[in-house]
Amino acid sequence: MKMTLWGGLFASSTLIASIAQAEETISAVHAFPESLIYTKSFLSFVDKVNEAGEGVVQIDVRGGPEAIGMFQQPDAVRDGIVDMVYTPGSFYGGALPEKDAMVASNLTAVETRMNGGIELIDQIHQEKMGLKYLGWFDSGVCYNLWTRDEPTFDADGNLEVDGLKLRGNNVYNAFFTNYLNAQVIDLPTGEVYSALQRGVVDATGWTQIGLIDLKWNEFLNYRIEPCFFSTDLGVIVNNEKWNSLSGEARKIVQEVAIQHEKDSVEALRAKRDEDFAALDAAGMKVVTLKGDAKANYLAAARQKTWERMKSVMSEQPGGTDNYDRLLELFYDLDAAK
Repeated sequence: MKMTLWGGLFASSTLIASIAQAEETISAVHAFPESLIYTKSFLSFVDKVNEAGEGVVQIDVRGGPEAIGMFQQPDAVRDGIVDMVYTPGSFYGGALPEKDAMVASNLTAVETRMNGGIELIDQIHQEKMGLKYLGWFDSGVCYNLWTRDEPTFDADGNLEVDGLKLRGNNVYNAFFTNYLNAQVIDLPTGEVYSALQRGVVDATGWTQIGLIDLKWNEFLNYRIEPCFFSTDLGVIVNNEKWNSLSGEARKIVQEVAIQHEKDSVEALRAKRDEDFAALDAAGMKVVTLKGDAKANYLAAARQKTWERMKSVMSEQPGGTDNYDRLLELFYDLDAAK
């Protein structure tokens, strides 16, 4: 009887141990501070995975830019230092210029998932960087130009930028420099507040949401319409890690990512409306380009970004083979009219 009892206990403990060992862990970091709405969106995705993947797969978030510098994160996930990163594609645009298709897009992740755009971007990530492109999160939100002082316009209604101390970054510098002819000051997100406070910059591009989270609205008083571009925030996973996961784990993570692509579009558009209402109530003024000036502004944002993409692609293996297909899948010309 004792042998039977001990045998049963041993078998049970072995089963429990094997179940515990079967749960796989994915380490992750995010590009922006935890207080930013985009990071909160990613952490919501993590919570969904961990709930759906209990006993199978869990994502272990190691932190944000304080853990690994935001611009070092793409290399870190490629090299296997961390398994997963949530970051703008623009942070590794030199290695993968095709991300500009998302930057200049007027579609959402939902639409590009359906038409094969995400599948193509995933394929390019795997070929060029050894990364799995898991999902395009927080799409459907575009950028505005925000200024401290009231913007001025020339006789044709075009925005004047002479003397403007404009903060730039890799997302929109092709537009700001090649069309607006602005002299930009490149700064990471975490340094913009102090730069505005000290007068180092007096204008910046930024998405429709998050200005309040970052407290930049303490210094910026004008929003210029129309908005342009799209956020290019996505989740990339080390390919070896992804392939090492069980089929069940991959299925859970991928299905949750696809659902979060949909959920985040709705959530962030609602947040945009809330932020705009709060900014309006606090005195933010909206200035709108009109007529040809508006049309040229939007066309230039798109064309200059596509030109940058094509130029960098042409210098890499594979050249511009995917260029036309990317434009077809990520931009609806009819919707732009």
